[in-house]
Amino acid sequence: MIKVISFGEALVDMLSSRVGEDQSEHSGSVNERFTKFPGGAPANVAAAIGKLGGYSYFAGKVGADMFGDFLIESLEALDVRTDYVKQTSEAKTALAFVSLDSTGERSFEFYRGPSADLLFTPNEFQPEWFNGQGIFHFCSNTLTEPGILEATQAGLEKARAAGWLVSFDMNLRNNLWPKGTDAFAPVWACVEQADLVKLSTEELTFLCRDKNETEVLQRILNSRASLVLVTDGEKPLRYFTPCHYGSIEPRNVQMVDSTAAGDAFIGGLLYQLSDRDITAANLKALGEDPEKLDDILTFASACGAHAVTHAGAFTSLPNLEEVSAYLS
Repeated sequence: MIKVISFGEALVDMLSSRVGEDQSEHSGSVNERFTKFPGGAPANVAAAIGKLGGYSYFAGKVGADMFGDFLIESLEALDVRTDYVKQTSEAKTALAFVSLDSTGERSFEFYRGPSADLLFTPNEFQPEWFNGQGIFHFCSNTLTEPGILEATQAGLEKARAAGWLVSFDMNLRNNLWPKGTDAFAPVWACVEQADLVKLSTEELTFLCRDKNETEVLQRILNSRASLVLVTDGEKPLRYFTPCHYGSIEPRNVQMVDSTAAGDAFIGGLLYQLSDRDITAANLKALGEDPEKLDDILTFASACGAHAVTHAGAFTSLPNLEEVSAYLS
């Protein structure tokens, strides 16, 4: 089993009690309550891997406050190593207020800028973190400001120099980008440096602009990627390799909360790659073995399906026994 570092934001999801209500209508007769849950896409992925029994690290920065302590304790409770988590008194831990509609689809209101996760610096990535074989995973939410973009690039460069497998989940959140900022160029720069790229159908459309889907997928595969995944909620997962493409039909489940669906999926996938010692050097060979790849993606899909049937992020993630029971 090889090491996985998930880098980026850890934040506290404040989940509204007003599930399924029109959030723009404030009824004086209903007191809205918010319950705190640990979250943040890369932190969710680290937690998903840890809960499955993987060799999981989280790298990032949280505030030296009650929410930062809560996040570190929550990660450690799921066997995530927090040696690479920094705390700072210069900014508070980020918060995300989460509302759910009647189908479990979520919307976010972020309280992030300035926040502690944006203060991680390039020199806080230590060379020894990347000893041996490993996987470096990140999302686009650390590309939104110049400082954290520079830090992300530093981590990416160290991972690639060490021969690590680089995993990029686009996970685009437009309301995290400063007004007037175009995410297109920085996102593409990361897509073209990743061995594994995960997109939603909406994110693939974002990357297309004046190109069609086939052209864009080919551009990604011609760059560096050996595996591209396109998710579409309850619709089939599509996957593309340099020599093969296919789809996985997800289980039909009753959705409660979609907050961690994609993170549980990518966490399950990275757990499988880590457990099978899949590196940047042999990921392409995996794409040439459709049966093995289908097994891995079916496992990951089961992790995502389990997550949507439970509320919250960390709290919705399955352990290995739950996934095995689900698959059988």
